[in-house]
Amino acid sequence: MGERARSLTQAAAGRRGPGFVDEEGRWVSLKDPWIAAFLAWLLPGLGHWYQGRQAKAILFFVCIMGLFIYGCYLGGNRELGYARVVYASFRPGDMRLYYLCQIGVGLPAMPALIQAARVRQNKPPLWNNFMAPPRLGTDDGNPPTLSRLCYELHAYFDLGSLYTAIAGLLNILVIFDAFGGPLFPESPARKEQEAAQDSPSSVAPAEASETPGAK
Repeated sequence: MGERARSLTQAAAGRRGPGFVDEEGRWVSLKDPWIAAFLAWLLPGLGHWYQGRQAKAILFFVCIMGLFIYGCYLGGNRELGYARVVYASFRPGDMRLYYLCQIGVGLPAMPALIQAARVRQNKPPLWNNFMAPPRLGTDDGNPPTLSRLCYELHAYFDLGSLYTAIAGLLNILVIFDAFGGPLFPESPARKEQEAAQDSPSSVAPAEASETPGAK
């Protein structure tokens, strides 16, 4: 009876647009998956909030943004500027590939693009060098060079880079969940039913019933 109700729910769900049936048999609408995916990239958890999945939205926001903010805290200080581990730079001698992962958190990593644009235009960075790319060269000055950042922050620079990159990669998974919904494992009862239908023993009784009539 439960399998029948679930199949009827899925059939009715097909007429209501993209979505899925959760583990309790309730229909959850994904609304517009493309908008949900964009919102999920823009801010972790925002796409799930748009879909009405508030519990997951809060969970993803707290976990991913907590990891990202903690990495920004490790990778900076009052003197050097905060969040110095998040910056966009693809200049010769400073290819910041970490940023390709960090941009996965969306809007929180966008100030790095503003700072990078100002540096390219030979303008001073804003917000006390917040997410500003380091200055190329070896001489001391402001903003500090990459060598000085690594020297003064020690291992925290690498840890901050790693934490913020992992936060961005985790949000990629969140985006996929907002776009396509979760993947539920197939129930054992359904597997047994499909196996029984495909097994040769299910065909044998039908063939046996036809044999007496043929004689």
